Amino acid sequence: MNSREKILAAIAINKPAFQPMPDVVVDIKYDYSVLVPQFLNILQINGATAVWVENVQTIKDDLQKNIAGGHYTINTTEVLGIVNEEININSNPAFLDPVEIAYISGTLGIAENGAIWLEESKMRNRLLPFICQHLVIVLDVTKIVADMHEAYKRITLGNEGYGVFVAGPSKTADIEQSLVVGAHGARSLKVYLLS
Repeated sequence: MNSREKILAAIAINKPAFQPMPDVVVDIKYDYSVLVPQFLNILQINGATAVWVENVQTIKDDLQKNIAGGHYTINTTEVLGIVNEEININSNPAFLDPVEIAYISGTLGIAENGAIWLEESKMRNRLLPFICQHLVIVLDVTKIVADMHEAYKRITLGNEGYGVFVAGPSKTADIEQSLVVGAHGARSLKVYLLS
C-alpha cells in the first residue's frame, strides 16, 4: 500500500456519520418594530454611519455640500435630483478612478447583518461602489427585512445582470493582523434611511 492509499484508507475509517440537514424555518413571524433599530446598530458595528431622515431634502443638502466642496461627487439616485449620465455600464475604470463620493440607491437592507443589496441598474456601473473613496447609500426604511432568507425571497436575479451586498466600508485584517479600512473599496459608508 502506497502513501496515497494509506491516507485515503485512514480518511475512510475516520469519516464521521452522515448528519441530517437541519430544518430551516423561513416563515418566522418577526417583530418589525425592532428591525430598524437592529439594522442601525449592526451598521454601526460594521463601521458605517447611519442617518435616519424624515425627508429627502436633508440628503439633497448633503449632496450639494459635497459638490460645492470641490469633491468629485457622483449621483445615481434619481430622487436626489440630477443624475450623472456620464456614468454608465461602459465607463472605463480610469474614468471612474477620481470619484471621491458616490450616492447610490439601495434596494434592500438586512437587519441581521447590516448588509444592503445594490442592483446594477441603480449603481449604473458595477465598479462605482468599490472605486469611490466614500459611498453614500440611500435606502427606504420600509425596505428593511429581517434576514438573508427573506432578502433572497425578494431579490429577482433575472432582472439584473449584477448585484452585490455591501455591509460597511471596505476593511481587512489580513496584513500583519492590523485592521486596514479602504483596502479594496470605499473607505467610508454612510447610509441614509429615508422615512
